[in-house]
Amino acid sequence: MMGNTRSITALMMAVLLLHFVVSFSTKTTDINTDQSTLLALKAHVVSDPQNFLTTNWSVYTSICNWVGVTCGSGHQRVKVLDLFNMSLSGTIPPDIGNLSFLTWLDIGYNNFQGLLPVQLTNLHRLNFISMSDNNFYGEISSWIGYFPKLQCLSMSNNSFTGPIPSDMCDRLPTLKELYLSDNKLSGKIPIGLFKCKVIL
Repeated sequence: MMGNTRSITALMMAVLLLHFVVSFSTKTTDINTDQSTLLALKAHVVSDPQNFLTTNWSVYTSICNWVGVTCGSGHQRVKVLDLFNMSLSGTIPPDIGNLSFLTWLDIGYNNFQGLLPVQLTNLHRLNFISMSDNNFYGEISSWIGYFPKLQCLSMSNNSFTGPIPSDMCDRLPTLKELYLSDNKLSGKIPIGLFKCKVIL
């Protein structure tokens, strides 16, 4: 009887230890994924005149302490990326789609350029996106996916082309604010756009 009790106790300890190891490795992988993603973004920044990222985004400090980065209190994943008005130049890498806990993305008032990666559509938790006053181009429909929680999309003062997707409000069902001015968009304003709660 004593031997059975010891065996059961040992088995329970082994199961608990395995659970701890799996949980720890998963958490570590998540943090490492976010760190790799932000370092990929840093590598695509070709000009950082105020040295915001150059001096602060270091592998020797926690990403949750990096300038412009806020992590969730519970899961310690990157929740907010706020690079507003940092005079950064460069492109946005596809890796950005790996920030799966991101709810707030503000890269407005910089000098980012190029096409936005389609991997942005992976960020289903986003409720705020601002990319205004940059040099992005390409068609909106190429990267606007289904963002079920997005409330604000600001993309004014860029070089986006093509028509406004007629199903934009279906893809963005909670949208309250939409800023599209000063681009190179073509065609008529689709009737479907008036499904959105507020258009500015």
